[in-house]
Amino acid sequence: MTALAAPKSDLPVRTVSALVMVALAGTALFLGGGVWALFVGLVAAGVLLEWSRLALALTPHLSARLVWHLGGLFYVGIACATLIILRGNGGSFPAVALIVSTVIGIDVGAYFTGRTLGGPKIAPAISPSKTWAGLLGGALGAALVLFAFRQWFACTFPFEDGCSVPAALHLAVWSLSFGTLAAVIAQTGDFFESWMKRRAGVKDSSNLIPGHGGLFDRVDGLLALTFVLGLIMFGMAGLALAHGESLLPSPA
Repeated sequence: MTALAAPKSDLPVRTVSALVMVALAGTALFLGGGVWALFVGLVAAGVLLEWSRLALALTPHLSARLVWHLGGLFYVGIACATLIILRGNGGSFPAVALIVSTVIGIDVGAYFTGRTLGGPKIAPAISPSKTWAGLLGGALGAALVLFAFRQWFACTFPFEDGCSVPAALHLAVWSLSFGTLAAVIAQTGDFFESWMKRRAGVKDSSNLIPGHGGLFDRVDGLLALTFVLGLIMFGMAGLALAHGESLLPSPA
């Protein structure tokens, strides 16, 4: 009897696709300004098209579809605006690079830890592949990115006292705390999209990216994280305006 062939790993395809996406996003992020705004806008438009596809499959009722579409515009719009504002003309390259790198750290840590350790599932009815080990790996991946970025910043600029051992230990605790929070938020976004797909009866939001599915599949965690950051950012701006504080720097 011929032995059954082992299932072929999709890791090579996923890796090549990921490298292409990182190259495109990295170039747009580095250039900033209008190039970054155009890139984010195109990705957001693609995500909204996939969101619309899922929403139409979720319910046949016109009113419910309208709510889903408005919700998508709000959710994706806040995340998109946050990324554009943070990296607009004169914006902060390190800030957006840190956000994107943190999400990459979460995805990579969760993927390899979950695959290696397996273990109990978080919510098998929504996403059968997500495990507690994967969440822990995602938190550690995010923590490593935050630690490396902050340690580099502390050691590079003289006004930052962060190269000492006590400071590094404090930074490790800070990185793990915020890394865990970021991983939970990103994982929540992942579960939300998985729930939408399960309700819609599809495996992927689209087949646009080989090995990764659609744009929504790829940026679900980033969307959730930047959406939360956007709510905080716009909320703080609103409070400042309500108290009559200027959002612009005072003239010298």
